[in-house]
Amino acid sequence: MFDMMNPKPRPTGQKNDNAGLMKAATYAAVAVASVLVALKFAAWISTDSVSLLSTLIDSLLDIGASMINMVAVRHALQPADEDHRFGHGKAEPLAGLMQAAFISGSAMFLLIEAGSRIINPRHISNTEWGYWVMGVSIVLTLGLVAFQKYVVKKSGSVAISADSMHYRMDVLVNLSVIASLFVGSRFGWMMADPLFAVAIAAYIFRGAWGVGQQSMNLLMDRELAPEDREHIKELACSEQGVLGMHDLRTRSSGQDLFIQLHLELNPEIKLRDAHAISESVMYKIESAFPNAEVLIHEDPEGIVERQSDLD
Repeated sequence: MFDMMNPKPRPTGQKNDNAGLMKAATYAAVAVASVLVALKFAAWISTDSVSLLSTLIDSLLDIGASMINMVAVRHALQPADEDHRFGHGKAEPLAGLMQAAFISGSAMFLLIEAGSRIINPRHISNTEWGYWVMGVSIVLTLGLVAFQKYVVKKSGSVAISADSMHYRMDVLVNLSVIASLFVGSRFGWMMADPLFAVAIAAYIFRGAWGVGQQSMNLLMDRELAPEDREHIKELACSEQGVLGMHDLRTRSSGQDLFIQLHLELNPEIKLRDAHAISESVMYKIESAFPNAEVLIHEDPEGIVERQSDLD
């Protein structure tokens, strides 16, 4: 049973560690994107490849998106204040929407350039330089993606996840550029370059849709996954003295989760005992969901009250 005289403090060490990792991931993304822009610009000038231009545009937008992400993550990690009692976590999905817009814009520009090159094909030159730059780009991007994946696993950050998604996409884009350079230079098929660029644009649009959809779900306070909701119900009902529960509502904001529910208790027990049972349930749920803020309302079992029709 929960000891009201010695309440357990909310864990903060893990959250502070996650904050440091999230900031480091945003700095790493901006640094890698900046290096890639310099390399790809030189390679594009040398080869005049439109598919290589597509990756240069993508990396330029990566810098913008990652800088927005860096600012958004720093803002989202600020603690709750008098004007934002639920914290600043919504800054993350807002950054995700802006990233989706950046990515879509790059795809539109790429389609225009590819269309122009289909009408007026050009020969690709200095492909060896293009191969070298694309190889370096792939290695740097894979290293960044691996670090971002680790950070997302530790923190569950939506903004870092969205950033990682389009960098994973960049790896495939760079591979396709290598293929277009090879086909165009080896077999003299000048249409390969713009056609690969069109395929890249389609893939970029697909990634932008995924980022935007995930961000909208968070901004619209979508419920946690069904398996998480079932786990919360199991934890609540496993506590001795709990006779049932209803009106479970969940949402997420940045790293933070917000969970509220009604517990059904024996109507004859004392308020002090009801409070102790609720506190015990709260700490069970917070142990399973470390960044959760849990709000519990106690109801006497059997009482008729207004309930949600959705649960």
